[in-house]
Amino acid sequence: MARTEGNPDLSIRSIQSIFGTPFTDGNKITLLKGLDSFNIIFNAVNKAREFICLAFYIFRNDETGTELAEILRKKASEGVRVYILYDHFGSIGTPAKFWGYLRDSGIRIRASRPFKWTAPFHYVRRDHRKLIIIDGLYAFTGGLNIANEYRGYHLISKKIMRKKKGWRDTGILLEGPIAATLFEEFRRSWLLWKGGVIPAIKQTRRVKGELPVLPIFASSARGRRRMRKLLYFSIAKSRKSIYLTTAYFTPSRRMLQVLEEAVNRGVDVKLLLPGRSDITAALYAARAYFTKLIKAGVEIYNYQGEILHAKTAVFDSVWSVIGSANLDFQSLRRNDEGNVGIVDEDFGTQMRETFYEDLGNSDRVELEKWVRRPLYEKFKERFFALFRKRL
Repeated sequence: MARTEGNPDLSIRSIQSIFGTPFTDGNKITLLKGLDSFNIIFNAVNKAREFICLAFYIFRNDETGTELAEILRKKASEGVRVYILYDHFGSIGTPAKFWGYLRDSGIRIRASRPFKWTAPFHYVRRDHRKLIIIDGLYAFTGGLNIANEYRGYHLISKKIMRKKKGWRDTGILLEGPIAATLFEEFRRSWLLWKGGVIPAIKQTRRVKGELPVLPIFASSARGRRRMRKLLYFSIAKSRKSIYLTTAYFTPSRRMLQVLEEAVNRGVDVKLLLPGRSDITAALYAARAYFTKLIKAGVEIYNYQGEILHAKTAVFDSVWSVIGSANLDFQSLRRNDEGNVGIVDEDFGTQMRETFYEDLGNSDRVELEKWVRRPLYEKFKERFFALFRKRL
């Protein structure tokens, strides 16, 4: 049974009451990070017997995408039903020929959030989820996309590919009833984007798992409001520690306020952000808020080395959230996002240890040094912060 001693305000009952969706009990969980993540995911996909559902923001036709495509083609040839839902904007560079190659193998493919001339401004809304469901028994979610940079393949010339550390990301492999719950999320999305009806699962298999998992999926304005409500609740009810990791950070006034209030209650608040980013504008926009946060008592760390792309939160080392949502305007107000939450002290301890391991590869932003940064850096921060709702 899950260990949930500690803060009663972050209990399963309290979180369910706030979010309005029940936890799914009896699951096994494997935390994924580093180069082994893709091997674990691909091996699980290779064992599928009935169906595979994939929803990804980015699905490229590079070495990583091609390797997965070949596994999916093989499974389709064995009679396994394969469904791929990709975001139109996120995968815009993936050629139609690649999708056609997969369709010719019997794989069903749909694009979510496609561009429409009748509603061009809706194109700012993205399906940012990362989700795989296998036979209703296994599920994966997290921050990883299907692309080389996440796996550690880097092109150093036109013909030479070097494998080194991929972007620092976090995923989670779930086994148990939660897979069937997430399958229903995929079925709804598939139907919404005109993929047709996917047969329901007739029965679910129990596993020797104990952990309760909460699906935190948002694909509507109401869903995003519920996700924000849960986030602010989790911050407000934490008593000891709040450890937040995010790739993109453009906080609202309310977020700044609740983080400051947490520090004033004596909570240890630490924020882990990228030291460098694939989106430079977003990096500078985030830094525009550093001075205010540090003065309020929030500890900020910049991850060094490869790009940090993980999106995780750990509250009081008992309530953990892993998924696709960043702490920025796009994720919290516009995107379709997918996360899962786990209430368990043992898993929370594992998440906390992972966070501190990342801090060991990070530099703390010290106020005295930070305020002396060059004037042109401050100008870029303020300039890009003006566009925080567009990044």
